[in-house]
Amino acid sequence: MTPPPGTSGTPLRVAVVGSGPAGFYAAEHLLRSEEHDFEVDVFDRLPTPFGLVRAGVAPDHPKIKSVIRVYEKTAAREGFRFFGNVEVGRDVSAGELADHYNAVIYAYGAPTDRHLGIPGEDLPGSHAATEFVAWYNAHPDFADREFDLSCERAVVIGNGNVATDVARMLGLNREELEATDTAEHAIDPLADNGIKEILVLGRRGPAQAAFTNPELRELGEMIDADIDVDPADVELDALSREFLESDDADITTRKNVEIFNAFATQQSEGKPRRIVLRFLRSPVEIQGDGKVERIVVARNELHRDESGAIRPRDTGERETIECGIVFRAVGYKGIGLDGVPFDERRGVIPNEGGRIVDESGAQVPGQYAVGWIKRGPSGVIGTNKKDAQETVDNLVEDAAADRVPEAAGAADRMAIVELLTERAPDHVTFEGWQGIDVAEQERGKPLGRPRVKFVRVDEMLDAARGAAVSG
Repeated sequence: MTPPPGTSGTPLRVAVVGSGPAGFYAAEHLLRSEEHDFEVDVFDRLPTPFGLVRAGVAPDHPKIKSVIRVYEKTAAREGFRFFGNVEVGRDVSAGELADHYNAVIYAYGAPTDRHLGIPGEDLPGSHAATEFVAWYNAHPDFADREFDLSCERAVVIGNGNVATDVARMLGLNREELEATDTAEHAIDPLADNGIKEILVLGRRGPAQAAFTNPELRELGEMIDADIDVDPADVELDALSREFLESDDADITTRKNVEIFNAFATQQSEGKPRRIVLRFLRSPVEIQGDGKVERIVVARNELHRDESGAIRPRDTGERETIECGIVFRAVGYKGIGLDGVPFDERRGVIPNEGGRIVDESGAQVPGQYAVGWIKRGPSGVIGTNKKDAQETVDNLVEDAAADRVPEAAGAADRMAIVELLTERAPDHVTFEGWQGIDVAEQERGKPLGRPRVKFVRVDEMLDAARGAAVSG
């Protein structure tokens, strides 16, 4: 008699689509489960794992990237496999994954950017911050992007950590950049940029900014850039004062306001650049003759809407700011995948606690979501650990209640390998990734850098094949 799925000898087989923090935390929770035996295969469109930890975290934040060591321990667990350079929807369909696995967890994040929806947004020189971040982080899809950094003023729209990363990267000097794993192609343009002022605009007030404290504080500690905050800009209105004094305001928000006030008293040290933070301003138009030359912003005031939330409201006052480049750091957005339910408005896969639901609200058996594609682009890396635990707990509960499908192909662990050998012969295993990793580090040694990243997929594949041959 065949043991039931999830017991020794017949583990439940789970596919995880996406190898960023959410995907790896989900894999870890599954492989550590005491209720059931699991085998986990993680798929990624790129040959390299770790998602935004590799391609989104700023290069001058190596401590944040050290979380990769946790994911490497997960990858070393029995029952884990990695299939890189495999695109779900191109090389294998969502339906085929459902046929080969008892459950599929979608963890592919929010790969596109939100739009402002204003005139001039598509002018040359107006860029999604997500593209700029991917470019200086050596993401192969963005290696050939060009950013004209010769102007004297850059405008960054947004009040979250992506905005601080962009502002900080524009303000780093060559010595600082060369100590990081910034993409080789980005070091000269960043180090030699002509920008003297980096203006960061937030549509709400200082008490509503979404920065985390360490990232905000760093803006006031730049070697080559002064911080500039107008004292009048950090004078809180009655609604913000009331909010800060309430239980709704967390310690991060209160500390942010303290940091802004400290910035407002900071004297200029005459550094070659300055980072300027301005609040209660929303872009209404980007203007220029064939390229970005100026941005028109509205002055806002705060009000409480019908739901009780504090929102910005246009006062009708306008300000025109000369600039040569604009970075739109207003958030990431998820995209749909053929064969998987999707909420276009919210940019997420509709779900209840990670259980994917269809248009009628009914659970789709064996289908789950985790991370940004589950909840939207919010939180920090660690947020995904708790998020993944919720999804995995519900998957385990479903398995215990026999609500996980007995997929026809799940019993044969090699069936997916045979399929990928035919469809995606250049797929990369975790050992292949380790070959890429070692090669990048070796490239960095002569330059005194932690690594020099490959930016071409064929170079990555060559390094992965070399690891397979030497292994």
